[in-house]
Amino acid sequence: NVTPAASKAIKFNSSNNGFETGDVGGSLVLISTQTASSSSTIDFTSGIDSTYKEYMFTFNNIHPATDAVNFQFQADTGTNTNYNQTITSTSFSAQHNEADSVAQQAYHAGFDQAQGTGFQQINANEVGADADQCISGTLHLFNPSNTTFVKHFILRSVVAVSSNQQEDVYVAGYFNTTTALTRVRFKFNSGNIDAGTIKMYGVT
Repeated sequence: NVTPAASKAIKFNSSNNGFETGDVGGSLVLISTQTASSSSTIDFTSGIDSTYKEYMFTFNNIHPATDAVNFQFQADTGTNTNYNQTITSTSFSAQHNEADSVAQQAYHAGFDQAQGTGFQQINANEVGADADQCISGTLHLFNPSNTTFVKHFILRSVVAVSSNQQEDVYVAGYFNTTTALTRVRFKFNSGNIDAGTIKMYGVT
């Protein structure tokens, strides 16, 4: 039998020392909301500081203006706007199409980075521009203001792709810098962000 105390969910205490705890849970504080309208990029250039040790971005129904494109993100330091921080990452997804002819899991070697400075791809196969196609998901960025360690991130997204396929995509990695990250940019690799909302939260 499981006692009431033992049945409590283990929660991550990101505002203290990073250790798991059964009694202390974080909460989300909405910092910023941005809504796309034929936008080339969505940038978060303020609010990322030492206030929180974890930041979470939710991107909801991000619809491209151009068919078969890739949703991406990068970060930068200070007031820099190059968005070319060094990333090491990995990516895999589960896939299933409408015709039931594709049902698989796959590692995406072409979408990871090994000390790359490009934008990190969030989806695996291309996001479709049909009225019923988009991408949604979450990005967790850990301790971006730390000046001792690299900055880890994890991503999960669901994508309705241009080939009428559904994907559940996982990406994880780190920014290989000990300089504080202060800004994050989202964009498609081609064309504008037609519509959608991205929210940035601090995790207490």
